[in-house]
Formats: sequence, C-alpha cells, structure tokens
Amino acid sequence: MHDISLSRARLPTTLEVEVLDEFGECRRQAIAAERSLTLYLNKREIVTLMTLGADPEALVVGYLRNQGLLQSAEDLEVVQVDWEVEAAAVVTRRLPDDMEARLGQRTVTTGCGQGTVFGRLLDSTSLKRLPETRLSQSVLYALLERLGDYNETYRSAGAVHGCALCRQADVLDFVEDVGRHNAVDTLAGRQWLGTSETRGSDIFYTTGRLTSEMVLKVAQMGISVLVSRSGVTQKGVELAERFGVLLIARAKGRHFQAINAGSRLELDAMPVRRPGDRRRS
Repeated sequence: MHDISLSRARLPTTLEVEVLDEFGECRRQAIAAERSLTLYLNKREIVTLMTLGADPEALVVGYLRNQGLLQSAEDLEVVQVDWEVEAAAVVTRRLPDDMEARLGQRTVTTGCGQGTVFGRLLDSTSLKRLPETRLSQSVLYALLERLGDYNETYRSAGAVHGCALCRQADVLDFVEDVGRHNAVDTLAGRQWLGTSETRGSDIFYTTGRLTSEMVLKVAQMGISVLVSRSGVTQKGVELAERFGVLLIARAKGRHFQAINAGSRLELDAMPVRRPGDRRRS
C-alpha cells in the first residue's frame, strides 16, 4: 500500500466517575467513553459517529469502505483526526461517480445509535454469493472460549460491543466500541490501512444482533461465517441466504442456533443432553 498521511489520535476507552452503590458507599467506577467525531470526505461533511475513540482513523476509513463511498485503499491520501474540534478529515484521489445519488438515499438501520446506510446498499449491492466456508462444532466451541479473553473494556466498564476477525478458532483482531457497527467498520478500516494482520480470516464474531446491516458489512469483507452471542432478524436471514452466509446466533457456552447451515456445519462435539434442556417439538 502507498504511503498516506495518517494521524494516530487514539484516546483511552474508559474514564472514571464517582458512583454510590446499593450499600451507600462511594467509589470510583470505570465507564465507557463516548465521543462524537464528525467525518469530512474531501471537505464535505458526511456523518457524525459516536465512538470510544480507540482507533478513529480505522473507524472512518472502514465506515467509508462499508458505505461504498471509498472504492479502494489506493485512493486514500490523508486520514487526519483532531479531537480538539471532534473532526476527522479524509482526502481521497477520487469519489464514486454516483456520489450525490448515494448521499441522497439513506436507510436508518437497527444499529446501536441508529446507523445510516447510504445509497440503498441493502437493496442494490452487486455482491455475489461467497465461498462457503465450513465450520465444525468443536472449532466453534474453542473460538467462543478464546474470545472470552478479549472483552477488556466490557469487563471494566460495560456499555460496549465487541467484534473480531478470526481464522477458525484463532482470534486475529478484536475491536470494542459503543456500537457494533463502529466495531465492524474499525476492523474493515484496519484491513485497508494494514494496521492488523487478518489475512486468511474466515469467521466474523460480534456481540451484537445479526441484522441486515451486520450481514451486509461482513459479506463486503468476503467472510461467510458470522457468529453472535445475540439473536438474528428477518432481514439478516434474508441477506445471509442471498450471499451464502452461515449464521450462528445465540452462541454462548455450548449452545447455539445455526441458520443457513446446510452441510457446512459439522456436528462433531454434541454435548450430552441434560434434564431440562430444550427438545425439538
């Protein structure tokens, strides 16, 4: 990748406030940071994002990538973040020919903080079906165990979502932010900026819901297995079927619900059924 002018404006993800607990005791408690960052693309205001501020350059690049407003990493010239004015300036060599049409069409998604998708990406994307990555039950269980070591901000402060790029049971990169859409955008941005080693990643993990927005963004990254500890929406299922994405919802401990699995999921580690476990009606 060619050299670009890139700031390194990272901020701490938590801060402390004084709280009064149920025992009437005062103590210091870590809480998640939440900062506004207005994104300008070639001097044009695009959106204001609410973020922890842990990796703002990757966040804005990933946002532009996933919205289809940035065609290639090679188009990037400048990515500068200035927290004093809460602004991120991105300068590119070119813009999409249909830039005005894309910005004029917005869909408010179910993302945390009401995310916005430009240009009717949910309906008009040209993405084709993805290669069907296989997954074994034993690998899924191993991955879920390893992911438990990565929720640093959540363990200390809560109020955040986490996303990870994985290669089978190996966690290659993990990001936390106040919204799951920010976390996936940051991972996408890191890929293009070359600030993380995620080549060969074939599984995406999120703590958030498997909505249409999440399925679309992960499909744009070329990944066809999407795992979450949360549930799934109707539109998320529809897009997963369209792009060939295997959804693993409500994945906690030894429990999960696979959707659009077909023959891709190998059940090689089925747990022993215990009294009280849910049975198929």
